[in-house]
Amino acid sequence: MSISQASAAAVQDPSQADPMERVRQALAAKPDGVIEAIAREVGVPTLAVLEAAPADQRHFIAAERFEALWQALSTWGDVLFIVHTADIVLECEGSLPVGSFGHGYYNIHGDSPIGGHIKAGNCTAIYLVDRQFHGRRSCSVQFFNAAGEAMFKVFVRRDEKRALIAEQVALFEGLKTQFS
Repeated sequence: MSISQASAAAVQDPSQADPMERVRQALAAKPDGVIEAIAREVGVPTLAVLEAAPADQRHFIAAERFEALWQALSTWGDVLFIVHTADIVLECEGSLPVGSFGHGYYNIHGDSPIGGHIKAGNCTAIYLVDRQFHGRRSCSVQFFNAAGEAMFKVFVRRDEKRALIAEQVALFEGLKTQFS
């Protein structure tokens, strides 16, 4: 389809011209779909899709609370740590080591496969996300940068029967009160 044909189609169906309307339609059609996939398909930041999801599926935490939130997450035991880009979905299970600031990074080291250096200053928004994912409840803490893309996510783990671990769900729910 040429640009002029696309423009003519957009005039006939205004929803095709509005990316956020396309996001809303995609979320309505597949409410448990992958947020990043919708974002890529429509050409908007991941955060824009998350913020278009129903309000009861997300709880905002100011980026200034990064360290306090990380400290709370470090008490959860093993979590699922995910970095999701267009090129890879990297999953690592382990505990979140307590970190400290130094040399422009939030440095995490410890007896865990999760370690490294986070540019915490690049974090502009944090969300507690509680939504269906491929038909199952999924609970995560997602950290976003200024481009509206997820820096990384921390998920409540599942047991051997693929059920969310109840103790971590309770801790996740507690974050909504602790960081309101």
